[in-house]
This record gives sequence, structure tokens and C-alpha cells, in this order.
Amino acid sequence: MNLSMKWLADYVDVGNITPHEFSEAMTMSGSKVEGWEREGAEIKNVVVGRVDEIVRHPDSDHMFICQVDVGAGAPVQIVTGAQNVRQGDYVPAALHDSWLPGGVHIKKGKLRGVESCGMLCSLSELGLTTHDFPYAVEDGIFILEEPDMKPGQDIQSAIGLDDVCVEFEITSNRPDCLSVTGLAREAAVTFGKPLDLKAPAVKATVDDIKNHLSIEVLAPALCPRYTARMVKNIKISPSPRWMRERLRASGVRPINNIVDITNYVMLEYGQPMHAFDYKYVEGGKIVVRNAKPGETIMTLDGVDRVLSPEMLVIADAKKPSAVAGVMGGEYSGIMDDTNMIVFESACFNGPSVRTTAKKLGMRTEASGRFEKQLDPATTIPAVERACELVELLGAGEVVGGMIDVDNSDHTERRIKLEPDWINSFLGIEVPVEEMHRILTRLECRIDGEFVIPPTFRSDLAHKADLAEEVARFYGYDKIPVTAIRGTANGRYTPIQKFEQLLGRTLLAQGLYEVATYSFISPKYYDKIGLPADSDYRKCVVIQNPLGEDTSVMRTTTVPSMLEVLSRNYNNRNKAAALYEIGNVYLPVEGRELPDERACVTIGAYGEEHDFFTLKGVVETLLSAAGVEGAEYAAVSDDPTYHPGRCAEITVNGQKLGMIGEVHPAICQNYQIGARAYIACLDEAVLFENVAPERGYKPLPRFPAATRDLALICDDELPVAALEKAIREAVGKVLEEVSLFDVYRGTQVAEGKKSVAYSLTMRADDRTLTDEEADAAIKRVLKSLANLGVEIRS
Repeated sequence: MNLSMKWLADYVDVGNITPHEFSEAMTMSGSKVEGWEREGAEIKNVVVGRVDEIVRHPDSDHMFICQVDVGAGAPVQIVTGAQNVRQGDYVPAALHDSWLPGGVHIKKGKLRGVESCGMLCSLSELGLTTHDFPYAVEDGIFILEEPDMKPGQDIQSAIGLDDVCVEFEITSNRPDCLSVTGLAREAAVTFGKPLDLKAPAVKATVDDIKNHLSIEVLAPALCPRYTARMVKNIKISPSPRWMRERLRASGVRPINNIVDITNYVMLEYGQPMHAFDYKYVEGGKIVVRNAKPGETIMTLDGVDRVLSPEMLVIADAKKPSAVAGVMGGEYSGIMDDTNMIVFESACFNGPSVRTTAKKLGMRTEASGRFEKQLDPATTIPAVERACELVELLGAGEVVGGMIDVDNSDHTERRIKLEPDWINSFLGIEVPVEEMHRILTRLECRIDGEFVIPPTFRSDLAHKADLAEEVARFYGYDKIPVTAIRGTANGRYTPIQKFEQLLGRTLLAQGLYEVATYSFISPKYYDKIGLPADSDYRKCVVIQNPLGEDTSVMRTTTVPSMLEVLSRNYNNRNKAAALYEIGNVYLPVEGRELPDERACVTIGAYGEEHDFFTLKGVVETLLSAAGVEGAEYAAVSDDPTYHPGRCAEITVNGQKLGMIGEVHPAICQNYQIGARAYIACLDEAVLFENVAPERGYKPLPRFPAATRDLALICDDELPVAALEKAIREAVGKVLEEVSLFDVYRGTQVAEGKKSVAYSLTMRADDRTLTDEEADAAIKRVLKSLANLGVEIRS
């Protein structure tokens, strides 16, 4: 919300303070100021000049030499190429060493051999448009028509470009502060100044509104109040300068007197308004109803909108004329030939307006206010103010009477004031009388031990809310610093502790943590080579995304990690080893919400990284987490990974994840010119398979028996399958099995390989005999024979 300090002065005199002091005080009382700026602050050394003489440039057929009175005694010579300047005109003159918006620096110089000591300015060069000064020309020098100007007068004061605008951050529970009057109330209490809010009054009326219009509200739950007045014999013209200045300072573009009145009232009272051209209200009837299935409307922005039954519309006897609380229809606006208008001042259900605006993708100034749930009691003063401004601007004749369909709840909210509880809650000692004074200044009524807040303060509902108001104006800076009392019982959940363990383990192995967005582009699935029928392409689509690149919730973290690896590679980092613990979102049929699962994703590239170093990182992680019995099975049909360097990891029959080298074609998609490696682990499966207790064995008391095995097997048989068979055959006396040699060559048949294992066996309660060790080896050879494995001779 942008607040014009000139506008604020109409309601409260805050005294002779600087914008900085005003901002500090308002922030300390709870109305947070984001910043402030002076209009025209970039304009320096630009003054009002009067053209006393103008002659043609001797060496140019389109330039003129002007003698300009700038209030400095002798006139200043300025050369201009504008064709609309005449003797006696008042113009903005940028003198030598002046500055214009955008950092434009003006110095004296020569144009075609003639000295020019400055420049005559156009509207655009001052950062203005014809909306700000309708009488000016868009292409040419700004010929000033303002009253009481003097040569040499600073241009900001001459054209009203000298306001101070303060930007407030208004929280969603204070819609009353989305208005000048709301902020004026806050300023009056903050500075202890009287508030001057006058009730609007309409002096003269003609005819009666009921002779022309009827209103029916068919959805009272979505429209608690609908108020309307009419104006006839409309005279469309530009608004006066004071209104244009205030609109411009508030960030609203002036258009014409009627449209400007509706915007002015919205800013002043916080109540959005709309003006309907009466000739387009068919049947002289306004109906507030839900849209019909498949009904359409062309809104003021020229777009056809398809409506749904849960949306509220303002209709006439035949068709919808506006989307309630969002935007008017194409034929509901003000035209140059408009003669009679209907001022709408209504209150709509906030959640309904927000839902409608999101579905239609058209959030507006009006919907941003309505969705915060406005006060129904504001509709009448707002429409009265609009009619008062019509009379003030001479924009038409106000029709007598008003139609007010009121279905709002008028029950007073009564909050019990508990001074002792408030003081204990805040840790201060505020007398009851001071609490009464603060609440009364905030326009609350005191009825015995109860407080009745005004209707526009919908945020006041409980005793804690009253405590907040007392604290705000007692002064947060006066509340003493105290130690925290009581005991904190906060603790990490088991899954949080587990995630911390995973993070510490990966960091200890030299990996860096990264964080990526959960919403991605659907094109990411193409980049990792997913087939068109892949289940991973079935994802949650965001209804109102920031753009296509963030339009779906990811079902895999692989493309996110590859994006980060690509960025590092293209920033010339020689190597990278990264990890992320992030969520994926898997749609579940029959459920509104997806299955949200956390994944541990590891990515790496560089000379020191290969498949086996990544496998070592994963195995270390599993060991630290207490997950045992992980098995690796080769996978050759995953399009994201290299067909010969990829494996699926399972634990106790559950799929834990994938590990492998990224397919060269996928690396090319991401412009990674090195071998890249990715591992994805399902955190839930990890956590589910953590050993309940980690046991520690004492140092062995009995010697071990060792045996070496040299085996011949098919080249495609994974060594993991061999190790599994060996472990199952030996049993619990097996202490360690390690692979120490793999050979392929002339000494073995084609399609075969030689593998050599070292087995260490030990019993906890005795020394193993040679017979026991040999029997174990026989069981191993028998088990391996089922896999087509034989002893190498």
C-alpha cells in the first residue's frame, strides 16, 4: 500500500517530521514501512521557464533558438528542435548541470555552432505521461498550463511532483489498512493527534433510483451486502490535478473523472467500486448470482473467460456483466458516450473471490482487497463518497435514493478485557485507564468489562488481540528484556535424527549439500530420456504456476541433480561431489494429495570419481545408517543410465534405489563433457531397514581359519551373486569374504572369467578344526555349482 503524505494530511496532522521519523514511528506501532521516496527525486535543477523570444536557427531548418526567462535576471539561451513552442509559453527548462529521470545529465553545449545552456523538456523526459497531464502533447515540449507559476520556480512544486510516498507492508489480517483512512487512524493513535474523518454528504439529487433499477441477490452467503447509487447526465472529462496527483502517488494511472473516482474511493476507503454503464444493464435489473455451467464473459481486458458454477457474477436480466470482486465485463466499463451510470459498492466473500481469481488467472487490485474479507459496513460511506466526488467534480447529477441489499451479520463482537492477564502475558504493568485510553483511541467501545471493536477491525476477536493492541501503543521498546521462563520440551523426531545422520555421513566423505526446487519443467523428463509411457511422467500439475519451467511437481530428483552438475561443469569446476535430501511427489489414484517421499540423491563427476567410488559412498552411508544386506543387480534398460554401468539396489526384497553412470547422450543434453554418476536412495526404505540395535563384538579369542578359492564362471555373472551364495553356504562362522582377483584372458575360455576369493572363518567359542573349514568349503562349491561355477584347475 502506497500512502501519499499530502493525502494523509487531509485526515491527520502528524506535525513537522521527516519521512524517516514517520516511517520509524509507524513501524514501531505495528504498521511496517517497507520504504519511502520523494516524487521527482531524480529531477534536479529543472525550473519553470518562460519563452520570451524564439527565432529560427541559422544553420537548421527544424531548430529554434529560445531566450528563456528562468528567474535569474538575464534570460538563458536554449536551442530546441520542438515544433510546438511559441513565444510566451511556460515550459520546463533543464539548466546547465541538471539531472532528469534515468540518470540523464544535462550540460550546456553547442548545437550547429549555437550555444545552448540547457534543454526544454517533454513529458516523458520528466517521467510523466499524458495520463498525468491530459492537456499536454505526447510528442513535443511540455507546455505548462498550471496556475500561479513564476519563472525560476522549481518544476516539482509547479506541477505537483513533490509528494512523499510511503510504502507499507500490510498483513492479511488488517484489510482496513489497505486504505488512506485506515492508515490515518493508525497514524493518529501513533502520534497522539486528532483524526479528522468527515462523513461524506450528497447535497442535491434528482429523480429516484428505484424508477430505473432493481437489485436481486441470489447468493447471500457469497455477497453479504450490495449497495448501489446512480448518476445521470454524465460528463466524461479528465480529473482535476489534485486527484491525478494522489492517484499517481498511490501507483494508479489516471484515466477519466468517473473511473478515477472509483479508484480514488478504493484507495481512500479500501472499498473497491465499479461503475456500470446503465445502457448496458438490460432490463434495468442487477442480479447477483452464481455463474451457470459453461457461461462465458469477455472481461475489460478483452479476454473471453469461461465461468464455473462456484463463481459469483454480477448479471443483468440476460447476461453476466462482471466477475464479482475481480473484474468487470467488456460492456460494463465507462465509454466516451456514457450518459448514466450505476455505482456498485458491494462486499463479497473473501475465499470465493480468491478462488475465482486464481482459477481465472486474473488477480486484480479489487480481488486482492476482497479476498482479505472487507467490512460490509463500508459499502454505504464508500458509495456516498463517490457521489460526493461526482458533485465536487461536476461530473454529473446524482440520482436520489439508494438500493442497499444487506444480508450481513450485525452481531456485535464482545471481548472481555482482563487487565491482569494482559499485563502478565506481556510482562509489563499498564494501568487499566491507559488500556481504556488506547482502545478508545482505536475506536473500540468500552462496555463495563467488555470491549466492542469497530466493524472494520475484524482481526480483534480474542483477549490476546487486545493485548497486542495495548503492546503496540504502549511501545514494544518499553517492554523489559526478561529471561525465557518455563522449560522447552522440543526434540528431534527419529526421522529428523536419521536425516541428520545421513547428512553428516555424506559431508564427512567430502560431498557438498545442495537444495533444488521441487517444482520443475515437464521438459526435464525429456532431457533424462524417459519414455512417453513412463510412470514418472504422471505428476502433479500446479494450477497457477510461475511459468512452464516450474509447472509440475517432480517425481524424480535426477534432473534436478543433473542441472546442478551441469551448472558446476559449465562454470569450469574440474570435479564435483554433491548430495541432496529432497522430496518427490508421486500421484496416488483415488487420493487428492500425492505420496510425498524423501530421496537421498548423490551426484558426481571428475577424474577422482567413478562407479566404484560412488558405490563406496553409498556403502559407507548404509553402514553408518545401520542398513545391512543391501544387494546390487545390474540394470541395462534404464534410459537415464549407461546400460553396462548401472545397478538397482535392494534391501530385504525392497527397492532402495538406483546407482550408475549417466548415459553419454543424457550428459550431452546437460552439456556435461565428463562422465557423471548418480545414485538415488529412498529415505523411507532406508529408515525402515535400519537395524534396531547395533551390536559390538569383543576382540576374537580364537584363531581364524582361512581358505582361498579360484573359480571359473560366466563373464556376465555378477560377483555379488557369488558372494551371496558363499555367505549362505558357510553360515554364521564366516567372518569375511573378499574378492582379490578377477581375470579375463587367454588362460580362460571365451565368455568366462576367473575370480578369486579369500574366506576368513572363525567361531566365537572354539578353534575351528580343518575338518569344519573343509566341510564349509565343500558346501560353498556345491552351492556355486548351481550357478554354473567350478573350481579353476
